[in-house]
Amino acid sequence: MPIRKDSKTQTSQSQSTATNTSAAAATVGRILDRKGRNVVAIRPQDTLGDAVRVLKQRGIGALLVTNAQGALQGILSERDIVRKLADAPGRTLPHKVEEVMTAKVQTCTPADSVVSVLKRMSEGRFRHMPVVDETGLVGMVTIGDVVNHRLNELEHEALQLKQLIVG
Repeated sequence: MPIRKDSKTQTSQSQSTATNTSAAAATVGRILDRKGRNVVAIRPQDTLGDAVRVLKQRGIGALLVTNAQGALQGILSERDIVRKLADAPGRTLPHKVEEVMTAKVQTCTPADSVVSVLKRMSEGRFRHMPVVDETGLVGMVTIGDVVNHRLNELEHEALQLKQLIVG
């Protein structure tokens, strides 16, 4: 003998576009909210010796290069300095930052997805990306920041799935 509930079609919840793209919804702005928006910059006219001292003191791998108004002019990474060291051994530190920096800098915005920034960094083979908005420079993210953020998201997702399964 059928009961009233038997005539209703049962539906189940499966993965949706929203749940499968939650990683894409994570933004650079969220990383900066946790990390902070402090940027360490140097002027184009400073020397590589100045840059090396700042990199060592701050324990970082790259400096943003800005003009007196704070506008982004380029980026100087440890890799840039090592290349110059190979070209001019023993004569590297007196060179100006503007001679060695990468002037064509790829940037992102706080609204950019973490996944898209990670993809751009991997494809471009660089580890630091300045973050800009309509007001100018607002921060910098590293590949470590992006990967760490993504790993934390995956850990959180795994915990949610475990709780769903275990109850």
